[in-house]
Amino acid sequence: MKFAALAATATLSFTLPATLLMPLATPARAQERPVPLISPEVHADRTVTFRLRAPDAKSVTVSGEWDGKRYEMPKDQNGVWSTTTGPIAPDLYGYSFTVDGVTMIDPANTRVKPMRSATTSVLNVPGQKPTPCEPVPGVARGTVLLHDYDSRSLGRARRLRVYTPAAYERQTRARFPILYLFHGSGDNEATWTEFGRAHVILDNLIATGKARPMIVVMTDGHAATSSSPALRGTNTADFERDLLQDVMPLVESRYRVRADRENRAIVGLSMGGNQSLVIGLNHHDLFAWVGGMSSAIREPETALSKYFDTLHTSRNPLRLLWIAIGKDDFLLKENQYFNTLLKSRNVPHEYIETEGNHSWPVWRRYLTVFAPRLFVPKR
Repeated sequence: MKFAALAATATLSFTLPATLLMPLATPARAQERPVPLISPEVHADRTVTFRLRAPDAKSVTVSGEWDGKRYEMPKDQNGVWSTTTGPIAPDLYGYSFTVDGVTMIDPANTRVKPMRSATTSVLNVPGQKPTPCEPVPGVARGTVLLHDYDSRSLGRARRLRVYTPAAYERQTRARFPILYLFHGSGDNEATWTEFGRAHVILDNLIATGKARPMIVVMTDGHAATSSSPALRGTNTADFERDLLQDVMPLVESRYRVRADRENRAIVGLSMGGNQSLVIGLNHHDLFAWVGGMSSAIREPETALSKYFDTLHTSRNPLRLLWIAIGKDDFLLKENQYFNTLLKSRNVPHEYIETEGNHSWPVWRRYLTVFAPRLFVPKR
């Protein structure tokens, strides 16, 4: 009897109320998910339409690297803000929306620039001919590897990326020169490949014989992690320790590199340009090729005192000191002053002012100019 009662109880517990067996009501049309937006939409004439759904916003603008201007975006009756601009020259650009004063990515675009704080989406405007940062069919491709490593000098885990050319896999006994390539203050170790397309640029240059096969190391330029202005001021010194004591020994022990100054180059952009110039010049016993792109070079007399003190007694003259800056770059005056300082100290160098502002289309072009100048045999 006890067993029968338990069985009956078990049977009743699985009986569903009649209300749960009724068919579910069809959701009201007002609750249906809105149609996904297309943004950015690149048209045949290379004009581009940007769209953002933000019905409660008061103002929306879009700005990008193609011209640096800010464009107002009118709102329609469905709460979608949009504008069309251009035509835009073929290239890869960063752009952002500003919504009621807040900068943000385009939520309809899955391509986002790697940054310390993601606020920039990626726009690709194709052309009839591939740009230097677009893969060319038939070109042998190199490899980009991500390394996690323990920085003993900084006491924490860090990351870097290493590009090896296609020849590295084929020529298994060959050793290669090495370029240390640094990013700007808003970026990280991924930006030079994911957005700067350095590996594609090098593949294309090497395939056409314009640049020699080389290994490229792209590090995280943010060595100081504190938000304190005083401690942030140690970033270049901290980064230098990490580079010299951790990064270079790691890379030059794991990869087949030619570990001498004639086969080492160093260059960076903006914050990274300051790092490459300060470290490269103060350690010209380690680097024979030094460059700076749109460099945030401030107080160079102090930062480069070690270099200037040994300039005319050194037995290690630079093979190349190359500096480039856009005519519309906000760092133009600092770079002009640095050029004048180098001239006054009789420092052999190349200083170039080009068209353009403080943006990635400019820095990609600079890499296509700088890389072919490297590791050229002495005449």
